[in-house]
Amino acid sequence: MGPGGPRRLRMDNNKLKEPLPKNIKEVPGYLKRVVFKFFKRLFYIFGLVWNTAPWILICLTLIALLTGILPVVTAWVASELINILADAYNAAVSGSPIEFSKIISLLIAQFLCIISNSFLSHLNSLIVRISGEMVANHVKVIMMEKSNLLDLQSFDKPEFYERLENAQREAGMRPVQIINATFNTVSTAISVVSFIGILISASPLAVPLILVLALPAGIVAYKYRKKTFNYIRWNSKDRREMAYYSGLITNKDLIKEIRIFGLSDLFVNRYKETFKRYFKGLKKIYVKEGFLNMLVSMLSALSHCALFLYVAWQVWLGKIKVGNYSLYTGALNSITSGINSLISLTSTIYEGTLFIDNLIVFMEEKPTILTGDKKISKIKRHVPHEIEFRNLSFKYPGTERYIIKNLNVTIKAGDTVALVGVNGAGKTTLIKLITRLYDPTEGEILLDGINLKEYDPEELYDIYGIIFQDFGKYAVTVSENIAFGEVNNDADKEKIKLAAEQSNATEFISRLPKGYDTPLMRYFEEDGIELSIGQWQKLSVARAFYSDSDILILDEPTASLDAIAEQEIYDQFDSLRKDKTTIFVSHRLSSATTADVIFVLDNGELVECGPHSELMKNKGVYYKLFTTQAGRYLTENEERNLKEEP
Repeated sequence: MGPGGPRRLRMDNNKLKEPLPKNIKEVPGYLKRVVFKFFKRLFYIFGLVWNTAPWILICLTLIALLTGILPVVTAWVASELINILADAYNAAVSGSPIEFSKIISLLIAQFLCIISNSFLSHLNSLIVRISGEMVANHVKVIMMEKSNLLDLQSFDKPEFYERLENAQREAGMRPVQIINATFNTVSTAISVVSFIGILISASPLAVPLILVLALPAGIVAYKYRKKTFNYIRWNSKDRREMAYYSGLITNKDLIKEIRIFGLSDLFVNRYKETFKRYFKGLKKIYVKEGFLNMLVSMLSALSHCALFLYVAWQVWLGKIKVGNYSLYTGALNSITSGINSLISLTSTIYEGTLFIDNLIVFMEEKPTILTGDKKISKIKRHVPHEIEFRNLSFKYPGTERYIIKNLNVTIKAGDTVALVGVNGAGKTTLIKLITRLYDPTEGEILLDGINLKEYDPEELYDIYGIIFQDFGKYAVTVSENIAFGEVNNDADKEKIKLAAEQSNATEFISRLPKGYDTPLMRYFEEDGIELSIGQWQKLSVARAFYSDSDILILDEPTASLDAIAEQEIYDQFDSLRKDKTTIFVSHRLSSATTADVIFVLDNGELVECGPHSELMKNKGVYYKLFTTQAGRYLTENEERNLKEEP
């Protein structure tokens, strides 16, 4: 992280804080705002859990109520039992003992309280563990789906991307932790209040036996912790797949291509399928461990009940004196520990809700790439399209420098246009505007005489076959990498092969171990193949050829190819661009000679426009760029002859 990184992050976090009151008069308002925001965040978390699965909240609510009431019931049963045992003791001393059956009903009630308490504790732990995985998955999915709706400009704002990363890191397990702490607070509060009401109303073999009874629980815990560890370790491929697919949707460099080819839903569904497969095994381990813990705890509780029975039997025999001492001291201890728990739990909840702010702000981000009021339902397909720029200017959000300045020019239907200029001239930015990944800061872009904003964005994306300079490399098979060019239709094997031939990729594909079915990259498969950058670029070109597009847009499509491969692809372009509007960016100006018209951009402005021969005659910016580049390859005589051409 650079020097400004930590400082910027602290500033962003400070934005989430409520400013402190400046005087005593502002304190009530300050407290009101803090409490309001606290409960707003808390209710948002409850909504997340409810949307994941309503049964989670229902179960935790019932457990919280029972857990809160149970200590009170236990204390009351204990006090009643103590009283009857005291009576039994006195009766035994006087020589007229009462029947032991009168004590049995209260002993049974006490045993049920002990068993229920142990059962509820382990059941709560089981539900929290299972629901934790489910809620974390739900948050991941809604964040991926939200990312698909956001504009590209959102990913250009550092504070937004930091917030996104914080939300991804913190929002997974936090909701369940907060919900669990909230319900623990409720149950603890019920117990504390009840014990306050009670207070106002005012053997050597035992230890070894308890230690022996703890062994089964220890064995279960050790065994299933190891099982869980091994499962997570040996199923790390699934976890990495989930991280990979969710990472694709939120990747700043890939979001353009994913949006254009409509790959978001595909990757979201693959994430869901992988999670379902992974979670099935993990849930099985959790359930088995949970039920074994319940069984062991019940056996342990029954053993404790036997000890209680033995003590009661001793009281009945008159060997042990009984009083109400334990009830009152127990109530006092419960109140003290309960208050400490309430302080700890409420501070945990408050801290957790603050972290949720990152998720809330992320989910409240609004897209601006929307359809206008005069929505055109359909774009005429499979015909050449005209693109007109009227007074077009653009600067990236949060900056003051114009990348495009007052551009007025028309790309005629069916023309092939080359965008030429030095790095930073605005060529790639212009492509992003044409494809409506951004909207202009000023002016407008017309497609067939209609503002781009009046078209449905999804329909607009369908007409483009595009290769970005930072094209996508996907860890799937060769066939899938090509077929992603038209993801809404079933893959056509023959069309895939044709696209590979057109991009000059057939030769290297035929040498791969499994041909078109070869997995690429070593993310998931041991036999995955790592391609060279040039081979990847051929696949990206094939992806554009495979798409059913009306407008071809190529941003440095041959930058990583050798001269022969480059020429072969441009020869293919000659046939593919027939009856299509084609726009391409290339720093190799020899390729620009094939264009119908060349746009020369300099510092965001259109400084020259025309075919190659005309621009060479004008001897302006294009002439200088072309001759400078050609001079690297020509002899002095050839270069002199080039410059002397009329």
